[in-house]
Amino acid sequence: MWEGIQQERFKTAPQRFIDSTIVRAHQHEAGALKNGGQEAQALGRSRGGLSTKMHVGGFDERTGGAIVITVGACHAAPLFATVFEQLPMEHEFEHGLIAKGYESDRSRNKLREEEMEPVISPRSNCKVQHEYDDGVDKLQNKVERLINRLKQFRRIATRYEKLAILCLWRSHLVAAYVAIH
Repeated sequence: MWEGIQQERFKTAPQRFIDSTIVRAHQHEAGALKNGGQEAQALGRSRGGLSTKMHVGGFDERTGGAIVITVGACHAAPLFATVFEQLPMEHEFEHGLIAKGYESDRSRNKLREEEMEPVISPRSNCKVQHEYDDGVDKLQNKVERLINRLKQFRRIATRYEKLAILCLWRSHLVAAYVAIH
């Protein structure tokens, strides 16, 4: 019973969420070589082919606040500050729920500077296993649901644009549509 009451309290408390997802690029996006190269257009080659990574920051499963697009093989942790700075600071937030990929001392300190409790489940290979509230961490699926809503649009799930700015623009457009519907 206590768990249910505790989760109800966290459902009403304002939180910020940050997570990332891989977006596969369509095979004909190799034309991006003419526009500054693949890396300049946020296209990276991996075993699966060309891909882009979309870093999403939001407030719940419908409200996205920030989207950053990078090369698919890019590590998430260095981009925490970029995504976090783009999120609007309209309200005071109690918790910062961040995916494991963004876990670092720098991200924890940044959240504490903003007077938020960092809720980041530690990676299994971390030397220092930080404590976190498991009940609040379960709410991390809200940003995953937001990403799922964005990827229901075919042009977001598979990147067809050759230019990174067009891909970013379309992602913001779809996020606005998801927020009002």
